[in-house]
Amino acid sequence: MTRASTPAVVTAENLQTHFQARAGLVSALAGRTPPAIRALDGVDLTIGEREIVGLVGESGCGKSTLGMSLVRMYEPTGGDVLYHSEPVTHLKGRALKQYRREAQIIFQDPYSSLNPRLTIGQIIEEPLKIHGIGPALERRALIARALDHVRIPASTHLDSYPSDLSGGQRQRVAIARALVLEPRFIVADEPVSMLDVSIQASVLELLDELSRELGLAVLYISHDIATVGYICNHVAVMYLGQIVEEGPAEDILAEPLHPYTQRLMAAIPNMTPGAVRSRIELKGDVPSPQNIPPGCRFSSRCPFATDLCTSVAPELATLADGRRVRCHLYDGAIAEAYPGLTPPRAEIAA
Repeated sequence: MTRASTPAVVTAENLQTHFQARAGLVSALAGRTPPAIRALDGVDLTIGEREIVGLVGESGCGKSTLGMSLVRMYEPTGGDVLYHSEPVTHLKGRALKQYRREAQIIFQDPYSSLNPRLTIGQIIEEPLKIHGIGPALERRALIARALDHVRIPASTHLDSYPSDLSGGQRQRVAIARALVLEPRFIVADEPVSMLDVSIQASVLELLDELSRELGLAVLYISHDIATVGYICNHVAVMYLGQIVEEGPAEDILAEPLHPYTQRLMAAIPNMTPGAVRSRIELKGDVPSPQNIPPGCRFSSRCPFATDLCTSVAPELATLADGRRVRCHLYDGAIAEAYPGLTPPRAEIAA
C-alpha cells in the first residue's frame, strides 16, 4: 500500500503552538509584554493508518510540543488538527474526552509516568474508569488483553507494582495503558531512550507489530536516527518549530537533501570496519524560539547560506518524487532567479 492510498488518521495543517514567556521585573514594571515562544510555527504533517512516522531533530526544536498538541495536551495557538478529516482543534467537553480516548501518548520515562502507589492492574484500569468503560469483570478482561499485546503475563503481574519490574517491563506497561482504550493514534515520545540497548529492539519491534496488527497510526519521536530508520515508514525532520524535510524513511536516510538533515545523518556512527568519515560539525547554537531570525531559520548555521537565505524565508517545496524540502536550493522558481545556487551533495559515507 502506497502512502497516497493510506487513509489519513491525523493531520496537522499550519499548526502553531506558542507559549507566553514571563516578563522580567524591569519589563513588568515598564508594562512590556515579552515575545511569545514559538514552539511550533506552521507545521503540516499527515499520519496514516498502519503507518509509523518518525519525527527527528535537535532538543528544543518542537518535537514533543507537536506530539502533545496533536493529542490536545497543549492547546494550539493557530492552524488545525484533523482526525479522520474532522477538525478537533477546538473540541470541548465530551467531544474532547472522546478524542482523547482515540488519541493516546506514551511518555519517555517509564519510571515517572507510572504511579508507584498503584498496582499494574490499577494503572491500566485507570483510563477505563475515567471513560466509564464496562463493569469490573469486563475491565479485567480488557486489562489482560492489553498486557497480552505487550507480552506481559497478566496472571503474574496484575498485582505487581512498578518497582517490581525492569525498565523494559515498565515501558511495556505504559504501552499497555495506552492500548487498553483501543486508540487509533498513538504518540510515542522517545519511548526507548531510557532503556538499555538490548531492550530497545524488543520494544521497537512491539510498536511495529502493534501498528500493523491493530491499524494504529503512530508518531514516533526520537533523537536516535538509527531507531527511526529501523521501524518508520516515513520521516519528518524538524528545526526551530518547522518541518524542514519530509519523505520516505529510506530516502531521507540514504540521500538527505536539506543541509540540516545531511548533518544529522552524518552524525550516525558508521559500523563498517575501517571506514573513515570526515568530521562534520554544526557550528553555532539553535536560535531562540523567542527571537527567530528573518529568512531561513537555519541560515546562521548553514555552510551554503547566501544573502537570499538571510532575508527570505523558504517554503516547504514538494519535489518531483514527492519529498518536501524547506530550502531555497530546491525551489524551482528561486533557482531560476539565482542560477548560482547549487544543491549540496549529501556528505554521508557509504
